[in-house]
Amino acid sequence: MKKIAIFGSTGSIGSSLLKIIKADQKNFKIELLTANKNYKKLIKQVKLFNVKNIVITDYNSFLITTKLLKDTKVKVFNNFDSLNKIFNTNNKIDYSMCAISGFKGLKPTLDIIKFTKTIAIANKESIICGWNLIKKDLKKNKTYFIPVDSEHFSIWSLLDDNKKNNFEKIYITASGGPFNKLPLQKFKNISIKDALKHPNWSMGKKISIDSATMMNKVFEIIEAKKIFDLSYKQLEILIHPKSYLHAIVKFNNGLSKLLVHDTSMTIPIFNSIYLDNNKKIKSKKINIKILNNLDLKKVDNIKFPVMKVLKNINDKDSLFETIIVSANDKLVNLFLSGKIKFTDISSNLLKICNMPQFTKFKSKKPKNIDDINNLVNYVSLKIEAMSV
Repeated sequence: MKKIAIFGSTGSIGSSLLKIIKADQKNFKIELLTANKNYKKLIKQVKLFNVKNIVITDYNSFLITTKLLKDTKVKVFNNFDSLNKIFNTNNKIDYSMCAISGFKGLKPTLDIIKFTKTIAIANKESIICGWNLIKKDLKKNKTYFIPVDSEHFSIWSLLDDNKKNNFEKIYITASGGPFNKLPLQKFKNISIKDALKHPNWSMGKKISIDSATMMNKVFEIIEAKKIFDLSYKQLEILIHPKSYLHAIVKFNNGLSKLLVHDTSMTIPIFNSIYLDNNKKIKSKKINIKILNNLDLKKVDNIKFPVMKVLKNINDKDSLFETIIVSANDKLVNLFLSGKIKFTDISSNLLKICNMPQFTKFKSKKPKNIDDINNLVNYVSLKIEAMSV
């Protein structure tokens, strides 16, 4: 039986993984599930999969959960410092899924690496801000890494361990979000409701806004650069409204490979857990209609000015990436709370990227997780003081 840990089991990625495991439950043993506040869903998962260890990080939810499970053998913990009470480095578990959203996902990602043979990461902030720390721990503990985001999983599948000098360019696709065809003059009147209407994917509010501004693709380029050890010149974004084609790799030998799959995160998640298993998943037939009209276009940088953020980033890892992520987080929250306009997200982000108080971090590399967390707080306070 494969021993599994799922960080963020009540979210969409964690729930999708559990659905896959449920169909093949005899081959898996879930050692740990974690959540923040959703104790009701977590307890249901615990009972369904006979889980003996859980972490629930919100303190009030932890107290309620402890009370509800007091007559069971389930061990309930409140933070990730308890992982060494659950796992042993001499007897690693087989697979861990790290799907906690936001900066809160970085610590458990780093903490679990030494206890797991394989780690699948579906957390942008961890990879963008802490990749040099993750990579160091992966190497030290001989832990195998799989990216789960559909674009990066597609690239990973296409490259098949090819070295970076074996290919010329990698293209990742973007749907263009809800405003792909919206005339530029109408952008100033975009409402919160409009920005949350993604045409293809059902997602949370934060990532839906990032998709609407195209900032999610900026993040994915940064992730791809780090994961596959590339230069930014080797990466490009193409608009593909149907979200069926996920990545293209052009190799030096004249071949180009394309990867398509249904608009569903279940496919990369399924393949990450059944690596080299030749397990079959039920999926739709190849959509010839979409293949005959991929409708690929370059990104319009005037409509989506956040693309210019990429020109501000060096090829070397630095704390400046943390500035970009945390500043964007703060600006999206300001938009969702009605304090700034949709177009203010990109204009203010570009201003921040050029401010000396922030650009000085381009030459500084994160040495530990505290460097990242302290900078996140610093950026938040600075933006509040700026009254953007």
